[in-house]
Amino acid sequence: MTENVRLTGISDRPLDPAEVERAVTGPEHGAVVVFTGKVRNHDGGQAVSALEYSAHPQAETFLHRACAEISESSGLPVAAVHRVGPLTIGDLAIAVAVAAPHRAEAFGACAELVDRIKHEVPIWKRQLFADGMSEWVNACG
Repeated sequence: MTENVRLTGISDRPLDPAEVERAVTGPEHGAVVVFTGKVRNHDGGQAVSALEYSAHPQAETFLHRACAEISESSGLPVAAVHRVGPLTIGDLAIAVAVAAPHRAEAFGACAELVDRIKHEVPIWKRQLFADGMSEWVNACG
């Protein structure tokens, strides 16, 4: 049911979680779960000063596929966008939304979709540490 994939994208511009929420909202849904992933100031005991995300040229195809598969298995509308480029502490890196008649379905599908994006969409994260070092991580969000 690709018609239930309401919004997908990879962008170098700031993300708008309200846009992601609006994409899945409908009168038949009593629950809308929105997940936002933000850049935090630490990882693995090290102070992080910033991140840079890079995406494979086909990353958007992988993102759409993950959304379509979750939507098909759940029957629910989904939306997901991911940021690329340089981000600072507190910036939004990912926004995902799922709507359902009841909250349990929406929470479950949203959690599964975020995990799928993290593990299947070829987006790489470079963490810049406060001590001047950096590290590439094959992860999303």
